Amino acid sequence: MIRTETIMDMATGDIRQYELLLRMRDPLGELISPASFLPVAERYDLIGAIDKWVVRRAIQMLGEELTRKNRLTFEVNISGRSTGDPELLELIETELEANNVAPEQVIFEITETTAVSNIPRAQEFAAHLNQLGCRFALDDFGAAFASFYYLKHLPFDYLKIDGEFVSNCLSNRTDQLVIRAVVDIAQGLGKETVAEFAADEELVQFLRSQGVDYAQGFHVGRPAPLAEILPVVS
Repeated sequence: MIRTETIMDMATGDIRQYELLLRMRDPLGELISPASFLPVAERYDLIGAIDKWVVRRAIQMLGEELTRKNRLTFEVNISGRSTGDPELLELIETELEANNVAPEQVIFEITETTAVSNIPRAQEFAAHLNQLGCRFALDDFGAAFASFYYLKHLPFDYLKIDGEFVSNCLSNRTDQLVIRAVVDIAQGLGKETVAEFAADEELVQFLRSQGVDYAQGFHVGRPAPLAEILPVVS
């Protein structure tokens, strides 16, 4: 199943952007996090099929919302293996056209650690997305050792600041400096930033004061099915 997490525009307070979160249910109906089932999917070479299903469903959902006069933007996570799959790029192009969805309505994310493990493949994938008109986000930025070096080599649109630096930033000077540095670099390159783990209003206000463009986290909105969220924001 797919759940959505709200992403807020810090300048306006508007919400039209969501990250899609893939979940499974166990036999008792309890949700299973990706950390539990994705490694198994990778081990049995199922991750490519999962990524394609999520991408297809995401674009279809965007098309469905367009018929309801809701023009939304979805962030969709892609595994490292799928970045080298030409069939995925063909699928993206086909589904966008079939559902009358504008390419800029889809932001594809890969984690920074995934990108670092195979820079040439990440570069090629991001370049193809750019040609299609889709956007590209580097997720969990700051988690890998040589983060800033790779900014030179990846054509990104968004830097998603790793929640490790956000959750305790009000009381941790190092975290504050990292956030400020990431924002300065993104702004200097004409790109935007998203802060994860925005847990309360005080934290949101601090992130806004630092120039962060978007925030997501429990204070902005807890993960939920899209149908439960849209009546509140439409």
